[in-house]
Amino acid sequence: MNQAHPTGDFEGLAALVTGGASGIGAAIATLLRDRGARVAVLDRDPAGAPAGTLAVKADVTSDEAIRSGVAEAVAEFGALHTVVGNAGIGAIGTVEDNADDEWHRVLDVNVLGLVRTARAALPHLRAAAAERPGSVSITHTCSIAATAGLPQRAAYSASKGAVLALTLAMAADHIREGIRVNCVNPGTVDTPWVGRLLGRADDPAAERAALEARQPTGRLVAADEVAAAVAYLASPAAAAVTGTALAVDGGMQGLRLRPAT
Repeated sequence: MNQAHPTGDFEGLAALVTGGASGIGAAIATLLRDRGARVAVLDRDPAGAPAGTLAVKADVTSDEAIRSGVAEAVAEFGALHTVVGNAGIGAIGTVEDNADDEWHRVLDVNVLGLVRTARAALPHLRAAAAERPGSVSITHTCSIAATAGLPQRAAYSASKGAVLALTLAMAADHIREGIRVNCVNPGTVDTPWVGRLLGRADDPAAERAALEARQPTGRLVAADEVAAAVAYLASPAAAAVTGTALAVDGGMQGLRLRPAT
């Protein structure tokens, strides 16, 4: 269970988290709340939004819904300082396995969902940056799939590679406006989505063991660990950090261990 941060480093700040009603997003929303932020959760099904947050029903594939959700959050809080673009979906298969419609669906949620969210939030973030220098940020949930070739993840990996490039471009575009833009690159995280994926495997236990084994730590990443990385990137303590991809992957990207003997 998250404990309140002793410094209350998000005190007085307003945050918005897309896809914040379950999994990684719920962990992020909970931690930001516990560290003093007022938090709005935008989700297609906001019923699971953490207690004490503003739950808003919004689908990132709808520009109108996102604009309305951001406006509702700003009306409630009076400002917006931190945006976490977390909503995303997975996809399984090689380039041969998914039809164009599936590719469009994955890119629409995982990439354009971030674009729509940022586009709606930027006027409010600019206003906040003028009043609270160093406290305004956008953080994207990216993936190890952006930087490592994973089998059976062609569409998903392509979308997350785009998220990484988008993060860098946005960081360059908005740095002089006082808006920092970063992303986290989780490895395989123990979330409901991964649980459903394992449930469809012929041998769920063996599949889970394989996922754990490909991370040098020998275990899946916890959602709370990703949330901690997001909170750092979004916090005033990271005022000098922008255009950065922070890996939370159990060493998966950078380590090449010899086989255990």
